[in-house]
Amino acid sequence: MASAHYECKIGPSILNSDLSALADECHRMMDSGADYLHLDVMDGHFVPNLTFGHPVVKCLREKVTNAFFDMHMMVLSPEKWIEPMSSAGANQYTFHVEATDDPKMVIRHIKEAGMKVGIAMKPGTPIDVVLPYVEEVNMVLVMTVEPGFGGQKFMGDMMTKVKKLREMYKSLDIEVDGGVGLSTIDAVAEAGANMIVSGSAIMKSDNPKQVIQSLRGSVQDAIQKANLER
Repeated sequence: MASAHYECKIGPSILNSDLSALADECHRMMDSGADYLHLDVMDGHFVPNLTFGHPVVKCLREKVTNAFFDMHMMVLSPEKWIEPMSSAGANQYTFHVEATDDPKMVIRHIKEAGMKVGIAMKPGTPIDVVLPYVEEVNMVLVMTVEPGFGGQKFMGDMMTKVKKLREMYKSLDIEVDGGVGLSTIDAVAEAGANMIVSGSAIMKSDNPKQVIQSLRGSVQDAIQKANLER
């Protein structure tokens, strides 16, 4: 009986942290049991908001040496920022399939720069758009809110995309980002997602370690259940 070849990974979204103390917040999340850190980069063009770029990432890397940096690049022309982010110390470069006319070129350049490759899709993007590239990437990000806007409700109907990806790719890292917290994690886990991005649910909690443990427990239970059903 084949078992699931993926494991749970919890990645707090540091954009929801105290931005005046980013390095300290990163350490706080890693000490609370985070598996990786999710860094949202917005250029004010692909999405309306503007966040931080590679100079901030470079400073964080110098102070936070032990964390896996998953860059969520909500930017137009994602190929422009591959080398700067690699040089700054990013570990995984996740670009939006909607942001480029040549995803294969972007994927190739990310690999050449020595980073893992993630490919993301907005809620309105059909899953068929990313399927041609899945076997060339390390991770697929299914957005469960519109990128670039905070405080949105979790879109449960996006779980059909997660389920289809998991049915087709048993060992793929599938990330979900947007409105994921204690009230929505079970739906996410049961659909087959294993990389969980959570913002305010973790960052604003009085006990982030406990929240991370709860999120992890739900995903691990779902993985165990899926293995028993195989």
